[in-house]
Amino acid sequence: MSETTDFDGLEVGYDIPARPGMDETDIQTPCLVLDLDALERNLRRMGDYAAAHGMALRVHGKMHKSADIARLQQEIGGATGICCQKVSEAEAFVRAGIDDVLVSNEVCDPVKIDRLARLPKHGARVIVCVDNADNVADLSEAASRYGTQLEVLVEVDCGQGRCGVTTPDEVVALARAVNAADGLAFTGIQAYQGTAQHIEAYAERADMLDRVVAQVKDVVAALDAAGLAPGLVTGGGTGSFYLESNSGVYNELQCGSYAFMDADYGRIETPDGARFDAGEWEYAFFLLTQVMSHVKPDRAVVDAGLKVQSVDSGLPVVFGRDDVEYISCSDEHGVVSDPGGVLKVGDKLRLVPGHCDPTANLHDWYVGVRNGKVETLWPVTARGKAY
Repeated sequence: MSETTDFDGLEVGYDIPARPGMDETDIQTPCLVLDLDALERNLRRMGDYAAAHGMALRVHGKMHKSADIARLQQEIGGATGICCQKVSEAEAFVRAGIDDVLVSNEVCDPVKIDRLARLPKHGARVIVCVDNADNVADLSEAASRYGTQLEVLVEVDCGQGRCGVTTPDEVVALARAVNAADGLAFTGIQAYQGTAQHIEAYAERADMLDRVVAQVKDVVAALDAAGLAPGLVTGGGTGSFYLESNSGVYNELQCGSYAFMDADYGRIETPDGARFDAGEWEYAFFLLTQVMSHVKPDRAVVDAGLKVQSVDSGLPVVFGRDDVEYISCSDEHGVVSDPGGVLKVGDKLRLVPGHCDPTANLHDWYVGVRNGKVETLWPVTARGKAY
């Protein structure tokens, strides 16, 4: 069920890109289209995998920013909660009824800490990451002020060179500080290796994760010895979940893009050497675009340019076709190579974006389609929530 079920008074083409019951061919472009059958199969596949391997599945809400999709991931995909990256994202999800949220990031700004500390008053379990002792004290002060509890993970830098501490001693020291702080509860560690997610060759990803797992085992052993056994050892993503789930030390996965898939993830290898998009995972997330000009005989111009997609991971791929290719873009236009002259003005193409997360954040709506019909519209709940 969508957050917004009453579309009366909303105009197609201005307020919304489509209306339930419309033919898919009538959807206004450019917009985001979800293949609901493929989406549901992806959700069930990951949920079944996590359950079979004894792993909790905490899906990444920053990927889709949709409360409706988060609920679907819980209802049919086995998700126990979600991750967010920003306090404003967490607020949007909690206000929409998601009651188990990890802000998988550090929150250090005083205003943001204040808002985070109030969030459990909405009835949600709220978890946050830390990597410095001053932050522990600030979180404790705010939680104590509001009479709430924040659960805390110590973040481990497992080779990405971003946030987190690196040694077992540093982790134990922070865990002790959290454990002693009013209003806080030490819940475990976050050890996420983001760089590994997009290494195409499976053997190279596995080699990197072998080093990560060894580091995490040392951290867990140190915490156990200090009497601070972690309840959660969380990390993993769409590109590496096979490895964390078979590590013997992780007990929660933080996968996100598996639900949608994008062109970048489609290229990486599964353990058997196949591409991700060669059967295990399906493309469910598309940027629908329309040919608006074809005065050049071998090139069509479509209405999907930089303002409706992210190209940091490469240009989009035209779905289901090898006779045309998306080759360049500017603010409002995309250029499609059409050497055979097969396209005409008004034709619509499904594009698979290079990177789903930032592409989703550029849109207000998802249009869910099934069997050629618009079945639902879902708002991008936390669009623009970057603070």
